[in-house]
Amino acid sequence: MKKSIHVPAAASAALILTLTAGSLAHAQSGPTSQEQMTCRSDAGKFCSEHIGKPPQMNACLRANKEKLSEGCRKVVESHGG
Repeated sequence: MKKSIHVPAAASAALILTLTAGSLAHAQSGPTSQEQMTCRSDAGKFCSEHIGKPPQMNACLRANKEKLSEGCRKVVESHGG
């Protein structure tokens, strides 16, 4: 039986805060809506235990960078990860 992963809206909010908080280079321009959607699935798949914890989510996404989809990996890298 396949287990489906439901990523609540809180995950998107946590990802927004994570990418914004973790980026000095993009401090004035946070991730776009498209960037947020690009990483939504990966954030839920690899880092769901860190939803609502931006520093931990950012660290988790960076730690799992090799496992991330190509698009999400590019987003993480563009925001200092």
